[in-house]
Amino acid sequence: TETLQIVKPGPEEVQVGDLDVRGLPREERHAQIFGTFGDLTPGESFILVNDHDPLPMRAKLEAVHVGELGWEYLAQGPTVWRIQITKVTCC
Repeated sequence: TETLQIVKPGPEEVQVGDLDVRGLPREERHAQIFGTFGDLTPGESFILVNDHDPLPMRAKLEAVHVGELGWEYLAQGPTVWRIQITKVTCC
């Protein structure tokens, strides 16, 4: 008899619904990320997938959205970074 196994993706595996910006030029990456964050309502989040740790972009996002940003690493390289970005407050 066969047994059914549930296989969960690892933290570095890109999943359906992730915002994967790895194939975009840098200026388009930032526009996509800022636009997606701007569309969130408080309490909502998205998963960002990138090919490096986007610390400069994080600093820009925090400067524009002071006190609104939640940032949790789900995977930290070496080839894939997955970050859950949450809008924690409004205005």
